[in-house]
Amino acid sequence: MIVLRNQDEIAKIRTAAQIVRKSLDEVEAAIKPGLSTWALNEIAESTTLKLGGKPAFKGYRGFPACLCVSVNNEVVHGIPSKDRILKEGDIVGIDYGASWQGYFGDSARTVPVGFKPTGKIQDLLESTRKALELAISAIKPGRFVQDISRAIEDYIE
Repeated sequence: MIVLRNQDEIAKIRTAAQIVRKSLDEVEAAIKPGLSTWALNEIAESTTLKLGGKPAFKGYRGFPACLCVSVNNEVVHGIPSKDRILKEGDIVGIDYGASWQGYFGDSARTVPVGFKPTGKIQDLLESTRKALELAISAIKPGRFVQDISRAIEDYIE
């Protein structure tokens, strides 16, 4: 069932999403070789708390951290660790969610560590960004989730 939200609820969702964006901005800005994935987790948590939000993932179904950090071939929802140190050439997926007054925002980014992507890596990052843009543009009143999926699939194929 699709729940229609009123303007107040939409504003709360927007605020939660802004907290996520600002937290991910801080995490992305800090990513560099030699930093642990746990340090990224701490940046996300402290930024969120400073902005009045709450990390959404911490404790969810036993998840021990606030931020999901996946390095290189890890697909999704990697657990940050003090022992996992980023190296130049790594590709890091950061996935984060936060709540504000009971409403949630959630987003993810892919970040190269210590290098400017070229070749196949650059193509992959550009292609996924374009697919996201097309998916967002497919979201309109009266459309279906399959319309979003179709926009992505048509572009990627």
